[in-house]
Amino acid sequence: MLNTLSGRFLILTVIFVMMAEVLIFMPSVARFREDYLLARLERAQIASLALLADDMIEPELEAELLANAGVYNVVLRRDEIRQLMLSSPIPGEVSQSFDLRDAPAWELMRDALACLVDTRPQVIRVMGAPLQDGGELIEVTMDSGPLRAAMVDYGVRILLLSAVISIITAMLLFLAVRRLLVKPIKRVVGHIQKYAEAPEDARRIIRPSATVRELREAEESLQLLQTQLTQALRQKDRLAQLGGAMARVSHDLRNILTSAQLFTDRIEMSEDPAVQRMAPKLVNSITRAISLCENTLAFGRAEEPAPSLMLFNLSELTNEVLEAERLALDDHDVSLSEDIPASMTVRADSEQIYRALSNLIRNARQAIVATGQPGEINVAAHAEDEDWVITVSDTGPGLPPKAREHLFQAFQGGVRKGGSGLGLAIVAELVRGHGGSLRLAHSDDTGTCFEIRLPMGDAS
Repeated sequence: MLNTLSGRFLILTVIFVMMAEVLIFMPSVARFREDYLLARLERAQIASLALLADDMIEPELEAELLANAGVYNVVLRRDEIRQLMLSSPIPGEVSQSFDLRDAPAWELMRDALACLVDTRPQVIRVMGAPLQDGGELIEVTMDSGPLRAAMVDYGVRILLLSAVISIITAMLLFLAVRRLLVKPIKRVVGHIQKYAEAPEDARRIIRPSATVRELREAEESLQLLQTQLTQALRQKDRLAQLGGAMARVSHDLRNILTSAQLFTDRIEMSEDPAVQRMAPKLVNSITRAISLCENTLAFGRAEEPAPSLMLFNLSELTNEVLEAERLALDDHDVSLSEDIPASMTVRADSEQIYRALSNLIRNARQAIVATGQPGEINVAAHAEDEDWVITVSDTGPGLPPKAREHLFQAFQGGVRKGGSGLGLAIVAELVRGHGGSLRLAHSDDTGTCFEIRLPMGDAS
């Protein structure tokens, strides 16, 4: 019950109704006490009429009149004369006096509370105004015991009635809330669960039908969200199919271009001046096409394999990458250097780190070569408290603003003409696989610097 909206609403309704009844309990009891005392004054006034009709009455009749009125004696003041109309023995001294003429509400509630709390038998004096202008003041003496008993009985009946009213009210509200709120909410939840089973099925998108404005707005928002998600899933599926087809085409195209590259090697040996002039351009174009196909195939895999972590010497690995890049420099004036402690070891996948460094250094080399100016590429590394930090910096022209906007997005972060924009995306994915991060430290007309952070984890 406590774990449901309607159940909590039921319990809270009972509590709030009982709280409201408690707030009106004291005024109700005070009113009951006042009416009880006024009734005793009225009976006493009626009993005193017998004495006004006949100055002398029998003691037995007087005792019966006082017993019916529920008082010990009656005093009536008429024409400024205070007269004891009826009397009987009083069991004790009068302990308190109450004047009901124009008594304020707070005073009536205070006296009622005091009567409920004080359980001692007392003799009290009550004063009030006679009915029908029967005098100036009527005063009676009575026992407080019957008054308190009547007040307790009335209070119990009030509390029981309040409990019944609160339960009935809560049940009606429970049924209303269940009908107007809980049932529509359950319907929305059911739609969400049904949609989650097959989000690609547009027939499972919710159709707003609630009459409550707030629920209607929630259903409309959910409908919009489900529609957008279904469209996105369909587009993703089409893109996945397109990616698979593109991977197959790139694979076949790479094989064709590889064969073409073998023929261009022979064409380069031709002594024809025109052929010698055109052959290098043809070779470069085919090489770029092969590189694009290979990068597309590499990126088109569902995901990179999980890194196989092992300790290796970072300086030695970096030198291997630099040696491989030096073979591609030809006659270009680009110097490659590393600034890594000879004994520095890191815990990572050496093959993936090799690929990451190779991509970054190759990008830097191509950027410097494209300017036709000499340049320098440096790989540095150091250890911090929780990370290994590797930086690849160059003295190239820097990245253009358009490339920085989509730096690590495939097919969008390309810098040089003819580039695929996959290199940095692949490096970022490889580094994320290690739990690390790749960021652009700076890039301006003085050069570019990329920073790789690899967490040490439990390498110690």
